[in-house]
Amino acid sequence: MRIKNLTRNTIVAEKVEIAEDFFPRTRGLLGRDKIDEGFALIITRCKQIHTFFMRFPIDVLFVDRGNRVIKTISAMPPSRISGFFWDSHLVIELSAGVIKATQTQSQDLLFFEL
Repeated sequence: MRIKNLTRNTIVAEKVEIAEDFFPRTRGLLGRDKIDEGFALIITRCKQIHTFFMRFPIDVLFVDRGNRVIKTISAMPPSRISGFFWDSHLVIELSAGVIKATQTQSQDLLFFEL
């Protein structure tokens, strides 16, 4: 699967992992030393995240049911808690710098391509 930003015509991620069940959603990116270039973790049914015990900053996209970005967080450092976003349906965690490189902004439309 890959994630494309249709609004900006950019590729957000080429390799995607989906965390749908309790333990993968709870673990997220914990225990990893880094995120590979082009990788994204999608956490389903998610309205807030934290970066406690993480070793690196991440870019974060909160996305609604219509696949619209409702909030971007660039380079969220370890040991932080994001805001709570009622309209968020899923969260996409990316390596720091992807938001800037893809020019992704709130209200951009994403496409999840198999």
